[in-house]
Amino acid sequence: MNMTYEEYLDEVTTLMVEIYELSDAAAIKFVMRAQAADFFTLHDDDPAMRTLERARADAKTIYEQRNKSRPELYRK
Repeated sequence: MNMTYEEYLDEVTTLMVEIYELSDAAAIKFVMRAQAADFFTLHDDDPAMRTLERARADAKTIYEQRNKSRPELYRK
């Protein structure tokens, strides 16, 4: 099932909340930052990229990238 671009961003955000136990606000912030950095540009152009499997992979990538940017803030 392919999603609209907006549905896809919502799905990535939801997965980040569910998998990584982020707050809604934190997940939204990280997805918005990724979007501003053109992470999702190809997804907007190619509907075939907007799948649940790809959303899971993108959620993981965004989560890992945000840990690398300021890891001292996210250690448990």
